[in-house]
Amino acid sequence: MKNDLNDMMCLDTYLSSLDDDKYKEATSLINQNKTQSINLLSWGIQDLFTVNTLADDLKHIHKLANNFDWGNNFNSILKENSYESLVITNSDKQIIWVNSGFKKMTGYDNEFAIGKSPVFLQGEKTTDTSREKIRKKLLKNKPFKEVIINYKKDRSTYKCELKIFPLYAQNETTHFLALEKEVV
Repeated sequence: MKNDLNDMMCLDTYLSSLDDDKYKEATSLINQNKTQSINLLSWGIQDLFTVNTLADDLKHIHKLANNFDWGNNFNSILKENSYESLVITNSDKQIIWVNSGFKKMTGYDNEFAIGKSPVFLQGEKTTDTSREKIRKKLLKNKPFKEVIINYKKDRSTYKCELKIFPLYAQNETTHFLALEKEVV
């Protein structure tokens, strides 16, 4: 019950972050299911300043690692490399998970990214040369670093440094982990 109350207390903050279509959908569901009211117990202001931590990222990645039987040393990868955003794709280059830093860096909701290729972040100023470098390096199944021009949700560009690590299960690459950060 305590978790349910915490979730409801921050509902207004969550709703204000939605685009118009999702806001209408969410509020119509709330109005349909409205059976009782509760007193506001907290403003939930701390949630606005919550920073995704290394421990949070490791927790989520370890859950996925257990599901997919990855043999990588994630503690080492995340502790030894700086990043703002984490993106995991499957072997078909479809996003299966992003951390909360993804929205902060790109402006896109995490749910929007799931199932898409990271190509949706690219645009006119993303060079074919950088795309081809990344494609070739992915085929080698070795960790690498590359910088690419990406686009945020507001269509502004940023230089994104990617550090990509193949994720292995039984000596076969099944997924990729990208550590991303904006660089000058």
